[in-house]
Amino acid sequence: MNDVKLIVDNIKQGKLKPIYFLMGEEPYYIDKISNFIENSILDESEKGFNQIVMYGRDVSIDEIISSAKRFPMMADHQVIIVKEAQDLSRTIDKLENYAANPQPSTILVFNYKYKKLDKRKKVYKAVAKSGLIYESKKLYENQVGDWIVKELRGKKYAIEPKASQMLVEFLGTDLSKISNELDKLISVLPESTIITPVHVEENIGISKDFNNFELRKAVGNKDVVKANRIINYFSQNPKNNPLVMTISLLNSFFTQMLLYHGLKDKSKASVARALGVNPYFVDDYVTASRNYPMRKVSQIIGVLRDADVKSKGVGANQTHGDILKELIFKILH
Repeated sequence: MNDVKLIVDNIKQGKLKPIYFLMGEEPYYIDKISNFIENSILDESEKGFNQIVMYGRDVSIDEIISSAKRFPMMADHQVIIVKEAQDLSRTIDKLENYAANPQPSTILVFNYKYKKLDKRKKVYKAVAKSGLIYESKKLYENQVGDWIVKELRGKKYAIEPKASQMLVEFLGTDLSKISNELDKLISVLPESTIITPVHVEENIGISKDFNNFELRKAVGNKDVVKANRIINYFSQNPKNNPLVMTISLLNSFFTQMLLYHGLKDKSKASVARALGVNPYFVDDYVTASRNYPMRKVSQIIGVLRDADVKSKGVGANQTHGDILKELIFKILH
């Protein structure tokens, strides 16, 4: 994120590179940088003759280079943006010669999503020397909550930990999707609002009472009534509550419980750091550790593996609702 800010700041200051090679598993920041270049370097009167958007599936490297070697018309620069550039992965090595001696008045941008250049190759070294290579890495699930907090802080909003967790569990680690949902919230809430689970439920449609976060908490507390109420809701709404996600999140929870039992330092800060969770949630692990000793946690992880196999149709002829009910019964008893 700091790298992105630096790139954007340099562009604002006119410190431009002839090649921007934007690559990696997380498309959100690739699009963010590319869109900024597309919208900010040329003014509207210059774009008609000097800004071109190409798509990797429709052009060759030779055609891109030929366009890049042209001079701008009545402007200081021309901008060429190659979207879906990963479709050129088989011939991308042909970029090497141009990268060694790029046209200074051309800003050539490659959006090379879900893949990356091999650092050992000559083309990587040539682009890195004359231009800029940015690798956009996928965030781990336990990093997304902090990302949400920082994104909202930059827009003068805040969010409660439970609301943030609800978004992560419902939307996963897709930053573009999360960003779109945050924009929805911001559009209806006044600046400086602290976003709560109620805001998330009312504006995004994630139930504040019937979600995996609440199920995990109910299981940790051994609250049989609440856990069964939630799984009955899941069984009636399987599309919004896929079994595979519930199993995965419960497995993460009990795997973290194993780590918790093995910790010597059980101070809140130490536990949060070791488990990769917000300190707000540490009390949930403290409570669960009293209800589930290490031996029981190990058994539960085995039960979760069995449920995962059954959910894929191996060795069982049960509905996902029945598999979930059986799983929760075995965990709680």
